[in-house]
Amino acid sequence: MQIVQIIPSMNAGGAERTVVDVSNAIMAAGGRSLVLSRMGRLVHELKASGGQFQELPVDSKNPWRMWQNITRITNAAQPFGGQILHARSRAPAWSARCAAKRLGVPFVTTYHGVYTSNSTLKTRYNSIMAAGDLVIANSKFVAAHIEKTHGTDKTRIRVIPPGMDMQALDPKNIDPLRLEKLASRLNLHLGANTPVLVMPGRLTRLKGHLVMIEAMAMLRDQGHDMVLLMPGQPKGTPDYQMELTTKINKNGLDSHIHFAGHVTDMAALYALSTIVISASIQPEAFGRVAVEGQAAGRPVIATAHGGSLETIQPDIGGLLVPPNDAGAMAEAIVKLLTLPAQTRANWGRAGQNWVREQFSLQRMCNATLAVYQELLDPYQ
Repeated sequence: MQIVQIIPSMNAGGAERTVVDVSNAIMAAGGRSLVLSRMGRLVHELKASGGQFQELPVDSKNPWRMWQNITRITNAAQPFGGQILHARSRAPAWSARCAAKRLGVPFVTTYHGVYTSNSTLKTRYNSIMAAGDLVIANSKFVAAHIEKTHGTDKTRIRVIPPGMDMQALDPKNIDPLRLEKLASRLNLHLGANTPVLVMPGRLTRLKGHLVMIEAMAMLRDQGHDMVLLMPGQPKGTPDYQMELTTKINKNGLDSHIHFAGHVTDMAALYALSTIVISASIQPEAFGRVAVEGQAAGRPVIATAHGGSLETIQPDIGGLLVPPNDAGAMAEAIVKLLTLPAQTRANWGRAGQNWVREQFSLQRMCNATLAVYQELLDPYQ
């Protein structure tokens, strides 16, 4: 099979990570992979593993450029021999569907998120992600949203959660030098007894950083000493990060809460953590952080809505708390930290086993290749 994936950019993110993983799976199965996108951090990894890449301005939402992208995608996919076009975001999906029609090949979409819609026009714009010959939803929550919002027949929807690389995330496979290097960069003292909370995610309001700052203030007032790391880059203007910094300083938490910026070695970061947290105040389509944390053998706390309801077994590998509730978050953190060390380790192992069974990288790749094969069979 010869598959063309189209995504706005190849910077770090769950969708971008999946593009690389699927590209590797295509080639491992004897196929060829081409990615059309803007440049980004993951391009080097994609190409190093044998995937082909062509830079195109498919991130543009300008109608004229989107029209031009139809020809650009067609001209890139045709000499490659693309048999399927797989779009993973709205703007490039509009162009890719037209290109697929020109080429006479199947069109696949992956619905990575629950897109907001406050108008008929916006709903129409979002609907392209439900217009694939087959539509991949990354959770049952998203599949239900697609059916309800776009009226998509459930026979065209395939639920395929993102897959985790269990070997890469297992702390047993991480060289201590990697831990030392990252700890030094983050000013963490290895061997210290201070718990380390890790809350990865882009710096955007929906991730719940303000709630976590409130929770940290409560914990400090209760006499608990811990460090919260918030790795991730700002999304959009820097105003939100300034708001967070102001609130941190106002609460006297500048020595307890740290922005870690972009962290390349997330496996090492999880290994350095005591608890992994996802505090999103809006439902996550899937919630990759909570699953990665469990794959790394760490107990997790996530907000009880969206995809997290499918990825966490409460009181086994983690805890679910009401969204936008700082008090409940603080209580959950204390509950985990006061568990006996052996019990907390048991929770970590239970989470690893759960992810290995339900959300492994191999399972995700096999299911995605099966979707491609299902569409190619009529042509063979």
